Amino acid sequence: MRNQGLGSWPARRARRTPRRTALVQGGSGTELTYARLHERTTRLAHALRDRGVRRGDRVAYLGPNHHTFLETLFAAGVLGAVFVPLNTRLAAAEIDHQLRDCGAGVLVHASSHRELVENLDTGLPGTVLPVGRQYEAWLEQAAAEPVDETVTHDDPCLIMYTSGTTGRPKGAVLTHGNLVWNAVNVLVDHDLTAGERALVAAPLFHAAGLGMITLPVLLKGGTCVLAESFDPAGALEAIARHRITFMFGVPTMFDLMSRRPEWPGADLTSLRLLTCGGAPVPEPLIRTYQRRGLAFQQGYGMTEAGPGALFLDAEHATGKAGSAGVPHFFTDVRVVRPDLTETEVGEVGEIVVSGPNVSPGYWGLPEETAAALTDGWLRSGDAARADADGHITIADRIKDMYISGGENVYPAEVESALLAHPDVAECAVIGVPDEKWGEAGRALVVPRAGARPDPAELLASLTGVLARYKIPKSVVVVPELPRTASGKLLKHRIRARYGD
Repeated sequence: MRNQGLGSWPARRARRTPRRTALVQGGSGTELTYARLHERTTRLAHALRDRGVRRGDRVAYLGPNHHTFLETLFAAGVLGAVFVPLNTRLAAAEIDHQLRDCGAGVLVHASSHRELVENLDTGLPGTVLPVGRQYEAWLEQAAAEPVDETVTHDDPCLIMYTSGTTGRPKGAVLTHGNLVWNAVNVLVDHDLTAGERALVAAPLFHAAGLGMITLPVLLKGGTCVLAESFDPAGALEAIARHRITFMFGVPTMFDLMSRRPEWPGADLTSLRLLTCGGAPVPEPLIRTYQRRGLAFQQGYGMTEAGPGALFLDAEHATGKAGSAGVPHFFTDVRVVRPDLTETEVGEVGEIVVSGPNVSPGYWGLPEETAAALTDGWLRSGDAARADADGHITIADRIKDMYISGGENVYPAEVESALLAHPDVAECAVIGVPDEKWGEAGRALVVPRAGARPDPAELLASLTGVLARYKIPKSVVVVPELPRTASGKLLKHRIRARYGD
Protein backbone atom coordinates (compact mmCIF):
# COMPACT_ATOMS: atom_id res chain seq x y z
CA MET A 1 0.00 0.00 0.00
CA ARG A 2 1.18 3.51 -0.77
CA ASN A 3 -1.01 4.81 2.05
CA GLN A 4 0.89 4.69 5.34
CA GLY A 5 -1.64 6.78 7.26
CA LEU A 6 -4.80 6.15 9.27
CA GLY A 7 -6.84 5.69 6.10
CA SER A 8 -5.09 2.37 5.51
CA TRP A 9 -5.96 0.96 8.94
CA PRO A 10 -9.34 -0.60 8.01
CA ALA A 11 -7.75 -2.36 5.00
CA ARG A 12 -4.78 -3.57 7.02
CA ARG A 13 -7.02 -4.84 9.82
CA ALA A 14 -9.44 -6.45 7.33
CA ARG A 15 -6.65 -8.55 5.83
CA ARG A 16 -5.53 -9.73 9.27
CA THR A 17 -8.75 -10.06 11.30
CA PRO A 18 -11.69 -9.58 8.89
CA ARG A 19 -14.30 -11.35 11.03
CA ARG A 20 -13.38 -9.75 14.33
CA THR A 21 -15.82 -7.10 15.57
CA ALA A 22 -14.40 -3.59 15.26
CA LEU A 23 -17.31 -1.40 16.36
CA VAL A 24 -20.51 -1.85 18.33
CA GLN A 25 -22.99 1.02 18.29
CA GLY A 26 -24.42 1.43 21.76
CA GLY A 27 -28.19 1.73 21.78
CA SER A 28 -28.90 0.20 18.37
CA GLY A 29 -26.48 -2.69 18.87
CA THR A 30 -25.23 -2.40 15.28
CA GLU A 31 -21.96 -4.30 14.87
CA LEU A 32 -19.30 -3.81 12.21
CA THR A 33 -16.55 -6.32 11.57
CA TYR A 34 -13.22 -5.06 10.34
CA ALA A 35 -14.10 -6.33 6.86
CA ARG A 36 -17.36 -4.39 6.89
CA LEU A 37 -15.66 -1.27 8.25
CA HIS A 38 -13.13 -1.50 5.42
CA GLU A 39 -15.87 -1.84 2.81
CA ARG A 40 -17.92 1.07 4.14
CA THR A 41 -14.84 3.28 4.50
CA THR A 42 -13.76 2.50 0.92
CA ARG A 43 -17.22 3.23 -0.49
CA LEU A 44 -17.40 6.53 1.41
CA ALA A 45 -13.96 7.50 0.10
CA HIS A 46 -15.18 6.89 -3.47
CA ALA A 47 -18.35 8.87 -2.78
CA LEU A 48 -16.36 11.82 -1.45
CA ARG A 49 -13.92 11.72 -4.35
CA ASP A 50 -16.80 11.58 -6.84
CA ARG A 51 -17.99 14.85 -5.31
CA GLY A 52 -14.65 16.59 -5.69
CA VAL A 53 -12.78 15.83 -2.46
CA ARG A 54 -9.05 15.69 -3.11
CA ARG A 55 -5.78 15.56 -1.16
CA GLY A 56 -5.63 18.30 1.48
CA ASP A 57 -9.35 19.17 1.30
CA ARG A 58 -11.15 19.42 4.62
CA VAL A 59 -14.03 17.11 5.54
CA ALA A 60 -15.91 18.03 8.74
CA TYR A 61 -18.11 15.87 10.96
CA LEU A 62 -20.71 17.04 13.49
CA GLY A 63 -22.43 14.51 15.69
CA PRO A 64 -22.17 12.27 18.76
CA ASN A 65 -20.08 9.10 18.99
CA HIS A 66 -21.14 6.96 16.03
CA HIS A 67 -19.56 4.52 13.61
CA THR A 68 -20.08 7.06 10.80
CA PHE A 69 -17.68 9.43 12.63
CA LEU A 70 -14.90 6.87 12.30
CA GLU A 71 -15.90 5.93 8.77
CA THR A 72 -15.59 9.58 7.76
CA LEU A 73 -12.22 9.91 9.52
CA PHE A 74 -10.82 6.85 7.76
CA ALA A 75 -12.38 7.74 4.38
CA ALA A 76 -10.78 11.19 4.50
CA GLY A 77 -7.50 9.46 5.35
CA VAL A 78 -7.86 7.16 2.34
CA LEU A 79 -7.95 10.22 0.06
CA GLY A 80 -5.28 12.22 1.86
CA ALA A 81 -7.98 14.71 2.86
CA VAL A 82 -8.07 16.35 6.31
CA PHE A 83 -10.75 15.37 8.83
CA VAL A 84 -12.25 18.08 11.08
CA PRO A 85 -14.26 16.79 14.08
CA LEU A 86 -16.61 19.43 15.49
CA ASN A 87 -17.67 19.81 19.11
CA THR A 88 -21.38 18.96 19.36
CA ARG A 89 -21.83 21.26 22.36
CA LEU A 90 -20.93 24.42 20.47
CA ALA A 91 -23.46 27.01 19.34
CA ALA A 92 -24.15 27.56 15.65
CA ALA A 93 -21.96 30.68 15.56
CA GLU A 94 -19.01 28.75 17.00
CA ILE A 95 -19.46 25.88 14.54
CA ASP A 96 -19.78 28.44 11.76
CA HIS A 97 -16.46 30.01 12.75
CA GLN A 98 -14.61 26.69 12.73
CA LEU A 99 -16.04 25.65 9.36
CA ARG A 100 -14.98 28.97 7.85
CA ASP A 101 -11.62 28.86 9.58
CA CYS A 102 -10.70 25.43 8.20
CA GLY A 103 -12.41 25.95 4.83
CA ALA A 104 -14.33 22.67 4.95
CA GLY A 105 -15.77 21.58 1.62
CA VAL A 106 -17.93 18.79 3.07
CA LEU A 107 -19.92 18.54 6.29
CA VAL A 108 -21.23 15.16 7.45
CA HIS A 109 -23.68 15.55 10.32
CA ALA A 110 -25.97 13.51 12.54
CA SER A 111 -29.72 13.98 12.27
CA SER A 112 -29.67 15.25 15.86
CA HIS A 113 -27.86 18.37 14.60
CA ARG A 114 -29.96 19.08 11.54
CA GLU A 115 -31.52 22.22 13.05
CA LEU A 116 -28.15 23.61 14.07
CA VAL A 117 -26.76 23.01 10.57
CA GLU A 118 -29.75 24.77 9.05
CA ASN A 119 -28.93 27.81 11.22
CA LEU A 120 -25.34 28.04 9.99
CA ASP A 121 -24.41 31.16 8.06
CA THR A 122 -21.43 31.72 5.78
CA GLY A 123 -19.49 28.71 7.01
CA LEU A 124 -21.81 26.13 5.42
CA PRO A 125 -19.78 23.93 3.03
CA GLY A 126 -20.86 23.23 -0.53
CA THR A 127 -21.67 19.59 0.29
CA VAL A 128 -23.73 18.69 3.36
CA LEU A 129 -24.41 15.00 4.06
CA PRO A 130 -26.82 13.99 6.84
CA VAL A 131 -26.20 10.62 8.43
CA GLY A 132 -29.08 8.28 7.67
CA ARG A 133 -30.84 7.43 4.44
CA GLN A 134 -28.81 9.78 2.24
CA TYR A 135 -25.50 8.67 3.77
CA GLU A 136 -26.37 5.00 3.20
CA ALA A 137 -27.45 5.77 -0.37
CA TRP A 138 -24.06 7.33 -1.05
CA LEU A 139 -22.37 4.15 0.15
CA GLU A 140 -24.65 1.82 -1.83
CA GLN A 141 -24.06 3.72 -5.07
CA ALA A 142 -20.29 4.07 -4.63
CA ALA A 143 -17.57 1.75 -5.89
CA ALA A 144 -15.90 -0.72 -3.57
CA GLU A 145 -12.53 -1.04 -5.37
CA PRO A 146 -9.45 -0.13 -3.29
CA VAL A 147 -8.19 3.44 -3.39
CA ASP A 148 -4.41 3.59 -3.08
CA GLU A 149 -3.55 7.24 -2.63
CA THR A 150 -0.03 8.02 -1.44
CA VAL A 151 -0.25 9.29 2.15
CA THR A 152 2.76 9.65 4.45
CA HIS A 153 3.15 10.14 8.18
CA ASP A 154 4.03 13.79 7.53
CA ASP A 155 0.70 14.54 5.82
CA PRO A 156 -1.99 16.32 7.89
CA CYS A 157 -4.68 13.91 9.09
CA LEU A 158 -7.02 16.10 11.08
CA ILE A 159 -7.60 19.57 12.45
CA MET A 160 -8.81 19.39 16.01
CA TYR A 161 -9.88 22.63 17.63
CA THR A 162 -8.53 23.17 21.12
CA SER A 163 -11.03 23.24 23.96
CA GLY A 164 -10.74 27.01 24.31
CA THR A 165 -10.46 27.10 28.11
CA THR A 166 -8.85 30.55 27.85
CA GLY A 167 -10.48 31.96 24.72
CA ARG A 168 -11.35 31.21 21.09
CA PRO A 169 -10.22 27.72 20.00
CA LYS A 170 -7.32 27.26 17.59
CA GLY A 171 -7.16 24.46 15.04
CA ALA A 172 -4.32 22.11 16.02
CA VAL A 173 -3.07 20.19 12.99
CA LEU A 174 -2.28 16.54 13.75
CA THR A 175 -0.44 14.51 11.13
CA HIS A 176 -0.93 10.82 10.46
CA GLY A 177 2.41 10.26 12.17
CA ASN A 178 1.32 12.21 15.26
CA LEU A 179 -1.70 9.93 15.70
CA VAL A 180 0.18 6.72 14.87
CA TRP A 181 2.93 7.44 17.42
CA ASN A 182 0.41 8.49 20.06
CA ALA A 183 -1.41 5.17 19.54
CA VAL A 184 1.89 3.28 19.79
CA ASN A 185 2.62 5.07 23.06
CA VAL A 186 -0.73 3.91 24.42
CA LEU A 187 -0.15 0.33 23.24
CA VAL A 188 3.23 0.24 24.97
CA ASP A 189 2.34 1.98 28.22
CA HIS A 190 -1.15 0.52 28.68
CA ASP A 191 -0.14 -2.97 27.53
CA LEU A 192 -3.25 -3.34 25.35
CA THR A 193 -4.27 -6.72 23.96
CA ALA A 194 -6.21 -7.75 20.85
CA GLY A 195 -9.00 -8.89 23.14
CA GLU A 196 -9.80 -5.42 24.50
CA ARG A 197 -13.42 -4.40 24.57
CA ALA A 198 -13.40 -0.65 25.12
CA LEU A 199 -16.31 1.53 26.19
CA VAL A 200 -15.96 4.83 24.32
CA ALA A 201 -18.15 7.19 26.34
CA ALA A 202 -15.85 10.23 26.14
CA PRO A 203 -16.60 12.28 23.00
CA LEU A 204 -14.70 11.29 19.86
CA PHE A 205 -14.36 14.94 18.85
CA HIS A 206 -12.05 15.34 21.85
CA ALA A 207 -8.40 14.32 21.51
CA ALA A 208 -8.50 11.91 24.47
CA GLY A 209 -11.66 10.08 23.41
CA LEU A 210 -10.17 9.51 19.97
CA GLY A 211 -6.45 9.20 20.68
CA MET A 212 -6.24 7.56 24.11
CA ILE A 213 -8.74 4.74 23.66
CA THR A 214 -10.44 4.42 20.25
CA LEU A 215 -7.52 4.54 17.81
CA PRO A 216 -5.15 2.42 19.94
CA VAL A 217 -7.81 -0.27 20.42
CA LEU A 218 -8.62 -0.36 16.69
CA LEU A 219 -4.91 -0.47 15.82
CA LYS A 220 -4.54 -3.50 18.07
CA GLY A 221 -7.63 -5.18 16.61
CA GLY A 222 -9.92 -4.89 19.62
CA THR A 223 -13.56 -3.83 19.81
CA CYS A 224 -14.89 -0.34 20.57
CA VAL A 225 -18.40 0.00 22.00
CA LEU A 226 -19.55 3.53 21.12
CA ALA A 227 -21.85 5.37 23.54
CA GLU A 228 -23.46 8.44 21.94
CA SER A 229 -23.23 10.26 25.26
CA PHE A 230 -22.12 9.49 28.78
CA ASP A 231 -24.74 8.25 31.21
CA PRO A 232 -23.45 6.79 34.49
CA ALA A 233 -26.20 4.19 34.82
CA GLY A 234 -25.89 3.31 31.14
CA ALA A 235 -22.12 2.98 31.48
CA LEU A 236 -22.45 0.49 34.34
CA GLU A 237 -24.98 -1.50 32.34
CA ALA A 238 -22.80 -1.45 29.22
CA ILE A 239 -19.75 -2.67 31.15
CA ALA A 240 -21.65 -5.76 32.27
CA ARG A 241 -23.50 -6.42 28.99
CA HIS A 242 -20.53 -6.00 26.66
CA ARG A 243 -17.91 -7.38 29.06
CA ILE A 244 -15.92 -4.14 28.85
CA THR A 245 -12.22 -4.44 29.67
CA PHE A 246 -11.07 -0.84 29.09
CA MET A 247 -12.64 2.56 29.75
CA PHE A 248 -11.36 6.12 29.56
CA GLY A 249 -13.01 9.08 31.28
CA VAL A 250 -12.51 12.25 33.26
CA PRO A 251 -12.76 12.09 37.09
CA THR A 252 -16.32 13.43 37.06
CA MET A 253 -17.50 10.50 34.92
CA PHE A 254 -16.02 7.90 37.26
CA ASP A 255 -17.33 9.77 40.31
CA LEU A 256 -20.88 9.83 38.91
CA MET A 257 -20.72 6.09 38.22
CA SER A 258 -19.65 5.38 41.80
CA ARG A 259 -22.60 7.39 43.16
CA ARG A 260 -25.26 5.44 41.30
CA PRO A 261 -27.48 3.19 43.44
CA GLU A 262 -26.49 0.32 41.11
CA TRP A 263 -22.80 0.74 42.00
CA PRO A 264 -22.54 -1.71 44.95
CA GLY A 265 -24.00 -4.58 42.91
CA ALA A 266 -22.68 -3.63 39.47
CA ASP A 267 -20.80 -6.38 37.62
CA LEU A 268 -17.33 -4.90 37.02
CA THR A 269 -15.47 -8.20 36.84
CA SER A 270 -14.52 -7.76 33.19
CA LEU A 271 -12.76 -4.41 33.71
CA ARG A 272 -9.00 -4.51 33.37
CA LEU A 273 -7.99 -0.93 32.56
CA LEU A 274 -9.38 2.37 33.82
CA THR A 275 -7.65 5.43 32.39
CA CYS A 276 -8.45 8.89 33.64
CA GLY A 277 -7.42 12.27 32.27
CA GLY A 278 -8.41 15.92 32.23
CA ALA A 279 -7.65 16.40 35.94
CA PRO A 280 -5.93 14.49 38.78
CA VAL A 281 -8.05 11.73 40.29
CA PRO A 282 -9.00 12.68 43.88
CA GLU A 283 -7.68 10.21 46.45
CA PRO A 284 -11.18 9.42 47.82
CA LEU A 285 -12.23 8.36 44.31
CA ILE A 286 -9.11 6.20 43.96
CA ARG A 287 -10.00 4.44 47.21
CA THR A 288 -13.64 3.98 46.12
CA TYR A 289 -12.52 2.05 43.04
CA GLN A 290 -9.80 0.19 44.92
CA ARG A 291 -12.52 -1.24 47.16
CA ARG A 292 -13.97 -2.78 43.97
CA GLY A 293 -10.56 -4.18 43.04
CA LEU A 294 -9.90 -1.51 40.40
CA ALA A 295 -6.98 0.88 40.00
CA PHE A 296 -6.68 3.99 37.87
CA GLN A 297 -4.09 4.74 35.25
CA GLN A 298 -3.82 8.50 34.92
CA GLY A 299 -2.42 10.79 32.32
CA TYR A 300 -1.78 14.33 31.21
CA GLY A 301 -1.92 15.59 27.68
CA MET A 302 -3.12 18.24 25.29
CA THR A 303 -4.72 18.31 21.88
CA GLU A 304 -1.43 19.43 20.32
CA ALA A 305 0.31 16.25 21.56
CA GLY A 306 -2.24 13.88 20.08
CA PRO A 307 -2.88 14.05 23.16
CA GLY A 308 -0.66 11.87 25.39
CA ALA A 309 2.33 13.41 27.19
CA LEU A 310 2.56 11.97 30.73
CA PHE A 311 1.33 8.67 32.11
CA LEU A 312 0.92 7.37 35.67
CA ASP A 313 0.43 3.61 35.82
CA ALA A 314 -1.82 1.81 38.29
CA GLU A 315 1.18 0.67 40.35
CA HIS A 316 1.91 4.27 41.35
CA ALA A 317 -1.70 5.54 41.48
CA THR A 318 -1.69 5.77 45.28
CA GLY A 319 2.00 6.31 46.10
CA LYS A 320 2.21 9.12 43.55
CA ALA A 321 -1.38 10.34 43.94
CA GLY A 322 -1.79 13.78 42.41
CA SER A 323 1.07 13.21 40.00
CA ALA A 324 0.51 12.98 36.23
CA GLY A 325 3.32 10.45 35.95
CA VAL A 326 6.33 10.23 33.66
CA PRO A 327 6.60 10.79 29.90
CA HIS A 328 5.04 8.30 27.50
CA PHE A 329 7.57 5.91 25.98
CA PHE A 330 8.31 7.79 22.73
CA THR A 331 7.64 11.27 24.15
CA ASP A 332 9.92 13.64 26.06
CA VAL A 333 8.70 16.11 28.69
CA ARG A 334 10.66 18.73 30.61
CA VAL A 335 9.76 21.30 33.28
CA VAL A 336 11.53 24.55 32.45
CA ARG A 337 11.97 28.17 33.43
CA PRO A 338 11.00 30.99 31.03
CA ASP A 339 14.45 30.75 29.39
CA LEU A 340 13.86 26.99 28.81
CA THR A 341 16.52 25.91 31.33
CA GLU A 342 15.57 22.88 33.43
CA THR A 343 14.05 23.52 36.85
CA GLU A 344 15.35 21.97 40.05
CA VAL A 345 13.43 19.23 41.86
CA GLY A 346 10.28 20.75 43.34
CA GLU A 347 10.66 24.05 41.50
CA VAL A 348 7.59 25.17 39.55
CA GLY A 349 8.10 25.74 35.85
CA GLU A 350 6.34 25.22 32.53
CA ILE A 351 5.82 21.83 30.90
CA VAL A 352 7.30 21.51 27.41
CA VAL A 353 6.78 18.45 25.23
CA SER A 354 8.66 16.97 22.29
CA GLY A 355 8.22 13.81 20.25
CA PRO A 356 6.72 12.31 17.10
CA ASN A 357 3.21 12.79 18.52
CA VAL A 358 3.54 16.61 18.77
CA SER A 359 1.61 18.78 16.30
CA PRO A 360 3.53 20.79 13.70
CA GLY A 361 1.34 23.81 14.53
CA TYR A 362 -1.99 25.59 14.25
CA TRP A 363 -4.07 25.86 11.11
CA GLY A 364 -3.48 29.20 9.42
CA LEU A 365 -1.81 30.74 12.49
CA PRO A 366 1.95 31.04 11.87
CA GLU A 367 2.54 33.51 14.71
CA GLU A 368 0.74 31.35 17.28
CA THR A 369 2.62 28.31 15.97
CA ALA A 370 5.96 30.08 16.37
CA ALA A 371 5.04 31.15 19.91
CA ALA A 372 4.03 27.61 20.90
CA LEU A 373 6.97 25.71 19.38
CA THR A 374 10.57 26.49 20.33
CA ASP A 375 13.38 24.29 18.97
CA GLY A 376 10.96 21.40 18.60
CA TRP A 377 9.49 21.79 22.09
CA LEU A 378 5.79 22.54 22.53
CA ARG A 379 5.10 25.06 25.27
CA SER A 380 2.06 23.79 27.16
CA GLY A 381 1.15 26.86 29.21
CA ASP A 382 0.81 24.52 32.20
CA ALA A 383 2.80 24.98 35.39
CA ALA A 384 4.24 21.87 37.06
CA ARG A 385 6.97 20.52 39.32
CA ALA A 386 9.02 17.32 39.10
CA ASP A 387 10.00 15.17 42.07
CA ALA A 388 13.26 13.29 42.59
CA ASP A 389 11.85 10.22 40.80
CA GLY A 390 10.94 12.20 37.68
CA HIS A 391 7.20 12.13 38.33
CA ILE A 392 5.59 15.40 37.31
CA THR A 393 2.73 17.07 39.17
CA ILE A 394 0.63 19.68 37.40
CA ALA A 395 0.30 22.89 39.41
CA ASP A 396 -2.15 24.72 37.14
CA ARG A 397 -2.50 26.69 33.96
CA ILE A 398 0.12 29.42 34.12
CA LYS A 399 -2.56 31.95 33.18
CA ASP A 400 -4.78 30.73 36.03
CA MET A 401 -2.14 31.44 38.68
CA TYR A 402 -2.76 34.51 40.80
CA ILE A 403 -0.49 36.38 43.22
CA SER A 404 -1.71 36.97 46.75
CA GLY A 405 0.50 39.04 49.05
CA GLY A 406 3.47 38.40 46.77
CA GLU A 407 3.00 34.62 46.79
CA ASN A 408 2.08 32.55 43.71
CA VAL A 409 -1.13 30.56 44.19
CA TYR A 410 -2.02 27.74 41.80
CA PRO A 411 -5.80 27.18 41.97
CA ALA A 412 -5.61 23.48 41.09
CA GLU A 413 -3.87 22.75 44.40
CA VAL A 414 -6.59 24.56 46.34
CA GLU A 415 -9.34 22.89 44.31
CA SER A 416 -7.90 19.46 45.09
CA ALA A 417 -8.01 20.22 48.81
CA LEU A 418 -11.61 21.44 48.63
CA LEU A 419 -12.71 18.35 46.68
CA ALA A 420 -11.68 16.21 49.63
CA HIS A 421 -14.52 17.76 51.65
CA PRO A 422 -17.58 15.45 51.75
CA ASP A 423 -20.00 18.30 50.92
CA VAL A 424 -18.19 19.37 47.73
CA ALA A 425 -19.01 17.81 44.36
CA GLU A 426 -17.17 20.30 42.13
CA CYS A 427 -15.22 23.47 42.69
CA ALA A 428 -13.17 26.16 40.99
CA VAL A 429 -10.86 28.72 42.51
CA ILE A 430 -10.08 32.09 40.92
CA GLY A 431 -8.16 35.18 41.99
CA VAL A 432 -10.21 38.33 42.59
CA PRO A 433 -9.04 41.90 43.42
CA ASP A 434 -8.30 42.50 47.08
CA GLU A 435 -7.30 45.84 48.66
CA LYS A 436 -4.94 44.27 51.18
CA TRP A 437 -3.38 41.36 49.27
CA GLY A 438 -3.65 42.57 45.67
CA GLU A 439 -5.51 39.37 44.82
CA ALA A 440 -7.28 36.83 46.99
CA GLY A 441 -8.80 33.46 46.28
CA ARG A 442 -12.49 32.93 45.70
CA ALA A 443 -13.86 29.38 45.70
CA LEU A 444 -16.92 28.51 43.63
CA VAL A 445 -18.42 25.35 45.07
CA VAL A 446 -21.06 22.97 43.70
CA PRO A 447 -22.52 20.99 46.64
CA ARG A 448 -23.07 17.26 46.59
CA ALA A 449 -26.68 16.09 46.39
CA GLY A 450 -28.44 16.81 49.67
CA ALA A 451 -25.53 18.77 51.16
CA ARG A 452 -25.64 22.39 52.35
CA PRO A 453 -21.98 23.40 52.70
CA ASP A 454 -21.19 26.16 55.15
CA PRO A 455 -18.61 28.56 53.62
CA ALA A 456 -16.90 29.29 56.93
CA GLU A 457 -16.59 25.60 57.75
CA LEU A 458 -15.22 24.84 54.27
CA LEU A 459 -12.47 27.44 54.68
CA ALA A 460 -11.71 26.26 58.21
CA SER A 461 -11.23 22.70 56.90
CA LEU A 462 -8.27 23.92 54.84
CA THR A 463 -6.31 25.12 57.89
CA GLY A 464 -3.30 22.88 58.30
CA VAL A 465 -3.82 21.43 54.84
CA LEU A 466 -2.74 24.50 52.87
CA ALA A 467 -0.52 27.47 53.66
CA ARG A 468 -2.57 30.39 54.94
CA TYR A 469 -1.96 32.50 51.83
CA LYS A 470 -3.40 29.73 49.65
CA ILE A 471 -6.70 29.52 51.53
CA PRO A 472 -9.43 31.47 49.70
CA LYS A 473 -10.93 34.50 51.39
CA SER A 474 -14.47 33.79 50.14
CA VAL A 475 -16.72 30.93 49.05
CA VAL A 476 -19.69 31.14 46.70
CA VAL A 477 -22.03 28.15 46.45
CA VAL A 478 -23.19 27.71 42.83
CA PRO A 479 -25.50 25.22 41.07
CA GLU A 480 -23.00 24.33 38.32
CA LEU A 481 -19.69 25.29 36.74
CA PRO A 482 -19.13 25.80 33.01
CA ARG A 483 -16.96 23.10 31.46
CA THR A 484 -15.74 22.03 28.07
CA ALA A 485 -17.04 18.81 26.50
CA SER A 486 -13.94 17.07 27.86
CA GLY A 487 -14.73 18.17 31.41
CA LYS A 488 -12.21 21.00 31.80
CA LEU A 489 -13.25 24.06 33.73
CA LEU A 490 -13.81 27.14 31.57
CA LYS A 491 -11.91 29.53 33.82
CA HIS A 492 -12.37 32.57 31.58
CA ARG A 493 -16.16 32.18 31.83
CA ILE A 494 -15.96 31.57 35.56
CA ARG A 495 -13.86 34.72 36.05
CA ALA A 496 -16.26 36.74 33.92
CA ARG A 497 -19.24 35.53 35.93
CA TYR A 498 -17.87 35.50 39.48
CA GLY A 499 -14.66 37.55 39.42
CA ASP A 500 -16.00 41.02 40.19
